[in-house]
Amino acid sequence: MTALTMPAGAGAGRRARTGQLAGTWSLLRLALRRDRVVMPVWVIALGGSFSSVGQSIASLYDTAAQRAELAASMNGNNSVRAMYGPVFGDSVGGLVSWRMIAFGAALAAVMSLVVVVRHTREEEETGRQEMLSSAMVGRGAPLTAALLAALIANAALGLVIVAGMAGSGAGGAGAVALASAVAGVGALFACTAAIAAQFMESARLAKGLTAAVIGAAFVLKAAGDSATDDGSSVFTWLSPLGWAENTRPYADERWWVLLLIAGGAAVQCAVAYALTGRRDVGMSFLATRPGPARGRISTAFGLAVRLQRGALLGWTVSFAAVGVVFGGLTGGAADLVGDNEKTREIFERMGGQSGLTDAFLASMVSVLGTVAALFIVSSVLRLHGEETAGRAEPVLAGGVGRTGWATGHLLIAFGGAALIMTVGGLGLAVGYGHELPAILAASLVQLPAVWLLGGVTVLLYGALPRAAAAGWAPVGLCLALGWIGPALDLPQPVMDVSPFTHLPRLPGAAAMEWGPVVLLTAVAVVLVAGGLAALRRRDMLT
Repeated sequence: MTALTMPAGAGAGRRARTGQLAGTWSLLRLALRRDRVVMPVWVIALGGSFSSVGQSIASLYDTAAQRAELAASMNGNNSVRAMYGPVFGDSVGGLVSWRMIAFGAALAAVMSLVVVVRHTREEEETGRQEMLSSAMVGRGAPLTAALLAALIANAALGLVIVAGMAGSGAGGAGAVALASAVAGVGALFACTAAIAAQFMESARLAKGLTAAVIGAAFVLKAAGDSATDDGSSVFTWLSPLGWAENTRPYADERWWVLLLIAGGAAVQCAVAYALTGRRDVGMSFLATRPGPARGRISTAFGLAVRLQRGALLGWTVSFAAVGVVFGGLTGGAADLVGDNEKTREIFERMGGQSGLTDAFLASMVSVLGTVAALFIVSSVLRLHGEETAGRAEPVLAGGVGRTGWATGHLLIAFGGAALIMTVGGLGLAVGYGHELPAILAASLVQLPAVWLLGGVTVLLYGALPRAAAAGWAPVGLCLALGWIGPALDLPQPVMDVSPFTHLPRLPGAAAMEWGPVVLLTAVAVVLVAGGLAALRRRDMLT
């Protein structure tokens, strides 16, 4: 009897484990179908940027001596090492790895957190997961499907990177190591997002927690890299982004570091599965604490401040820090560029035909402006999140109208953009040590373009709420044009698609041009007004 009972028990255990994953493939197909547009855009845009940077470096530094000189100058600058890491190899592939591996891995991590949180916590928050769980769907199936979707996205990203590097003439083992490190870090942070989804009650908080972990990883890597020029700092090794750069693509690859990345992902994945089996659907380990609607949160604007103050504070601190770092680089702009006329042309194209220092400052201000567009879009989309989660309906059932409710959040979005650009400009001036009024004015001049992109999102939310997330697309296009367009020498009509292209190139412009500033501001006002008008006339999402 004993011999017969033990196999039966083992079979029951296997059936139980299989039942936990029932419906995984159906949920995976659903996830891939829902992300059939967003995921390929992420993969192609991010993966293609590696090839674009490779082509740019090959054209800018077309001799081994120039590349060796660049590597030596970059390794000798603490601020540059903090941003990009040390240069381990002076080949074209080695320079692409230096320039892109940390940022590429961080962006792959962002892609992964969006995918995982969307198909786990967001499904529970909207109630769809409870409906799916009433069918033949196992307890672990949603998490498994989300992780598999993120894994597929990162695998596709790796393939695009390998193909792109091979196409630019820098293929081989280095390309495989580079792609594996970037995709591996993306998969690791997918597991981090899976853990955050168990702890946080809302998708917004889960994304915020994971993004904070990614930011902390970048800060640790930057601190370590600024201290040493060989990636050996303890702080570097405490960061998954530091692990990625220490794979050293195109420089005697350290394949064993990939085992460290895989091990970190496996441990976090096991923790996520253990946590998901210990809570009810829709619940979280860290529940949001309710509070009375008194004092500062007795109005729609006060509620918006209460809901978005954490994000605004984080963005403000980040802009101050980044501004100081960029300002510190400005004094050595001429040394960084050296005698390379093509590099000089890129900075002048980004920052105008002024002196090199002013062109460098103008290009850094433009970078701050395009990043500020990310803040304004995410802040506007908080309206969509409140509506889809059902939290807007109780507020609107009282004495607050739709326009008043939306205006409270829009004041935070548009006013917050002005705040972070002001703080970023102050940080830039402090880091540089000169020209405070001129740099602050240059930062504020970016606002009309930032507001216009925010206005596009408001219009989408008001008129087409189910397509509101498409507000990220114009921002992504502006980021690509602003960061990669000058290096690729794209035609001016293509560059003119970005509203930032039309703004005066301050500081250093011969005269202030008010026409584009006024026009872009007026367009932003019209877009916001149209979005609010559409919001008043449509049905609320349920």
